[in-house]
Amino acid sequence: MSNADVGLIGLGTMGAMLSLNIAENGFKIAVYNRTTQVVRDFFDTAGELAPNILPCETIEELVAKIKPPHAIILMVPAGDPVDQQISELSKFLNRSDLIVDAGNANFRDTNRRSDAARSGGIPIMGIGVSGGEVGARYGPSIMAGGTAESWNRMQPILSAIAAKYEGIPCATHMGPDGAGHFVKAVHNGIEYADMQIIAEAYGILRDGMSFDAAKCGEVLEDWNTRLLKSYLVEISGMVASAFDPETGCAMLDIIEDRAGQKGTGRWTAIEAQHLGAPITVIEAAVAARNMSALKHMRVDGEKHFAGAPQAIGKDVITIADLEGALVAGKIICYAQGFDLLNAARREFGWSLPMAAIAEVWREGCIIRSAMLDDMASALRSAPDKNLMFAPYFSELLKSHVPALRRIASRALDAGHPVPALAAALSYFDSMRTARSTANMIQGQRDFFGAHGFERVDRDGTGFHGPWGSHCQ
Repeated sequence: MSNADVGLIGLGTMGAMLSLNIAENGFKIAVYNRTTQVVRDFFDTAGELAPNILPCETIEELVAKIKPPHAIILMVPAGDPVDQQISELSKFLNRSDLIVDAGNANFRDTNRRSDAARSGGIPIMGIGVSGGEVGARYGPSIMAGGTAESWNRMQPILSAIAAKYEGIPCATHMGPDGAGHFVKAVHNGIEYADMQIIAEAYGILRDGMSFDAAKCGEVLEDWNTRLLKSYLVEISGMVASAFDPETGCAMLDIIEDRAGQKGTGRWTAIEAQHLGAPITVIEAAVAARNMSALKHMRVDGEKHFAGAPQAIGKDVITIADLEGALVAGKIICYAQGFDLLNAARREFGWSLPMAAIAEVWREGCIIRSAMLDDMASALRSAPDKNLMFAPYFSELLKSHVPALRRIASRALDAGHPVPALAAALSYFDSMRTARSTANMIQGQRDFFGAHGFERVDRDGTGFHGPWGSHCQ
């Protein structure tokens, strides 16, 4: 019987949770996985939601069980697996149908697939889904890209399953082609940065102030009651407070200090370079993850250079300073992320809804934060303006950058690696320096390459210095 409202391929953790979410919201969903036993096990454990789930053992059966025109969500690994699945589905679908890629795709792949669809392929829609396993099951943040027609078609399902902020679905159409996946990549870049500055604060508490993990947890829990209230600060406090049931040790004390990554933060940094958008805090966070993998080199380095961080006296910095540093760092990393989105909007001709992006991130996603509502208000008033210059955030920075400066300088002086916090401070200082040192760089460029420069005392370009025969 063709009575499913939508289909889904890929019953891994995220795909299974998203399927249950769709079923729980009253939609019938046909599901398929390459391993048939996975489908059977999923259906057998669906409980009271089973009547809304139609298990399928072949793609042909999946398509047959969906009401035409067919809409099928892909929850398979990014890259070639998506292309392979689209190729297989094309044998059974036509131009009236729709494929929805809900994985962590590179937006350039989504652009390519959208171009292929316009040339006669099956229409494709790329959506970013954030919130992890719990979000997928009970309400993720959804960033949709594709045609307006595709969005209108999928919006009833996507809005129903999305997280809600004061009753408003955290699901929005971001623009055509790969716009949704690009917004998700920037979300992930901000996520990297936010996680890194929290980790740096933990490091100062642990190594600089000799706090044990439980005490670090108490500090984080306290911070989560004020400006830093957010999902990441909340779970960081829970992680710090947890104990290993096998050894009785604090969990943080037995977790190896190598952080994994799936590449989305790296994509964000790469695209920022293409777009000429400075996202220094995000880039520092990506580099820190890469350096965390070099454990053997770091062990050798500590022996070679006596590199263990030194204690920082409580009379030198305070916990309040550390909290203020994180407030400033958080604002700056979000400001960089939204500036990157504005750069993409201009470069690709997308009508990215800046305020709506902040609103979509208020619930369901990993970077949800109490600050995002105020960010949405600021972006609604001035979508093209750097968040640092919005009145509310400007005042916050004036109040909290002194703490960031104290923490960054004292930490660096004591040998603590704080790449993201230091990058945030340098970005802030660069953005408040009207006369930078780039005149020296342009003079150097003209000297060795006759690239020319602008002058401060007259209009025009292409001026040259008196280097004469010294030019190489």
